[in-house]
Amino acid sequence: MNRSKAIVLLAISASSVIYSACNSSSAHRNKEKNASKTSTSIYTIGLTDEEKTAVLNDPRNKRISREVEELVRARLSSSSFSGAVLVAKKGVILYEHYQGLENHATKTPVTDSSMFQLASVSKTFTGMAVLSLLEKGKLGLEDSIQHYYPDFPYPGITIRMLLNHRSGLPNYLYFCDSLIKDKSHFLTNEEVIGLMTVHKPAVQYQPDRHFNYCNTNYLILGAIIEKVSGQKYADYLQQTFFAPLEMNNTFVADPAKTPRPHQTISHLSSWRPEPDNSFDGAVGDKGIYSTAQDMLKWDQALYSGKLFKPETLQEAFKPYSNEKPGIRNYGLGWRLLVYPDSTQKIIYHNGWWHGNNTVFYRFVKDSATVIILGNRYNRGIYQAVKPLREIIGHSDGEEAGEE
Repeated sequence: MNRSKAIVLLAISASSVIYSACNSSSAHRNKEKNASKTSTSIYTIGLTDEEKTAVLNDPRNKRISREVEELVRARLSSSSFSGAVLVAKKGVILYEHYQGLENHATKTPVTDSSMFQLASVSKTFTGMAVLSLLEKGKLGLEDSIQHYYPDFPYPGITIRMLLNHRSGLPNYLYFCDSLIKDKSHFLTNEEVIGLMTVHKPAVQYQPDRHFNYCNTNYLILGAIIEKVSGQKYADYLQQTFFAPLEMNNTFVADPAKTPRPHQTISHLSSWRPEPDNSFDGAVGDKGIYSTAQDMLKWDQALYSGKLFKPETLQEAFKPYSNEKPGIRNYGLGWRLLVYPDSTQKIIYHNGWWHGNNTVFYRFVKDSATVIILGNRYNRGIYQAVKPLREIIGHSDGEEAGEE
């Protein structure tokens, strides 16, 4: 969504650590403590201890660990990168690295407890929250927006079109600037929908004509989640995902509240802090904070077979925009790289908001995952993905953009 410092999480599935590099002794002690724990969560691939050991001892995985370390040192150096790197396979961590500062003013170092603004990677949670309500029979993907907001002045748009970015709606990050007078006020989702209802900013396209990535789609979905569930967006995600998956360092931020311990500050590349603005009150398209290890839990839960039905995941990871040739596509809250061999499919999302850059890649063929989170603006985070893919054996020459 916008700018950032970096955490790189390469998760080829998580559980044990081959390599761990930290910028403080306290972070190192935390990692040793975490590595010694045996998770009892049911939301994993479910490897036995023997299988985890086999993943760690695989010569190819040991090579991956060494080469990722070398790449991070060269491409994400301490002079420009602030964040985390994690590489795992089948939930077994092969490489994990933290460097930089949570807050430049206080010189608080980044550790495995540091929580980063996920930016657009937040959309993966919003999309799956909608699909959880679908499984509960509380909404339908063909429901129109008017089913929930009768006065909404844009007909013909369904929940599915919001999820796959085919609504054609204008981006609220652009049209709201001229409509709001008090820039210090944190806009809510309902207020943005109200502004659209009154002012009717022009559409980009007619519904379902083109893929057009637009944050407004996920802002509206955040509001629909609240209407359908009867809960705040933050509470529904906490109850549905964060608590059951033991994602204890993941939450939806409220910019009006005091930041939590280890909640990182957004910085420009110069280390100048970039504060929240009026758009940070809206949720659904951004606003979730998490750690590298928690994002690995999210990755694993989607493989577990216990969080969603197989047909729901198939719907989420299906390409919906086929008017242009190529492998790039979008599902329901997920970017996709789709190949003739379906086992090669890559499911991912990037993010950019303020000084935060994020990367979250899931490689279906061998349950590999790459996660990069950052809080000091650095486009090198996205550029590091291509050589990382080459190291772990999923290279095709493609390089994804910022979102």
